[in-house]
Amino acid sequence: MTYAIIYDCDGTLIDSEHIAGSVCAEALTSIGFPTTMEAFNARFNGIPVAETWAMIRAELPVELPPGFNEAINAEIYRRFETELEPIAGVADAIEQIGGLRAVASSTRLPVLARNLAKTDLARFFDPHIYSASQVARGKPAPDVFLYAASQIGADPAHTVIIEDSVAGVTAGIRAGMTVIGFHGASNGVPELDTRLMTAGARTVIANMADLPEAVESLWRSMGKR
Repeated sequence: MTYAIIYDCDGTLIDSEHIAGSVCAEALTSIGFPTTMEAFNARFNGIPVAETWAMIRAELPVELPPGFNEAINAEIYRRFETELEPIAGVADAIEQIGGLRAVASSTRLPVLARNLAKTDLARFFDPHIYSASQVARGKPAPDVFLYAASQIGADPAHTVIIEDSVAGVTAGIRAGMTVIGFHGASNGVPELDTRLMTAGARTVIANMADLPEAVESLWRSMGKR
């Protein structure tokens, strides 16, 4: 029986959401629709960027200025060059857990691969790095997790997901997988631990040093010996 672990990326492997959320919140505020990084991330973390901005455009009473999203992307990438870091302790946790693993993220594949390479985490997963851009529906639909599992030969019933967003936890549950929630990133989402548990996470951790034992505990409960 093969057991597997699938990792989300942003806010789980890399500490990126405070950067992207800040840039998006500042941009919306600058055109007269004030919000904060915390509020932006609480609503949109885990949702693919195209779907995020489609939702925002549907709600705003005016059109976004020409080049608005392009300017946001450029600023995020600029800040990533100097500010992007892996989540503290995540490399040690990945090595300790070992086993069959993949990444399944809402981030577009070229950006995802670049961010993992920049933080020296791609070496743990290549070639099993998968994006919602490769499937029909993004999180909270289960598609990207099911696709990742199929590519590494994992049974969803024997797969553990590591996620930091409500959309991601929901996707993992809908995929028939068991989810560990993580709330140790710098995304500013209030009461994230409670949100993740309410969404269906089996357990929630704030420190990657606790991940290996959390995974092992779940695998034991799933019958792994």
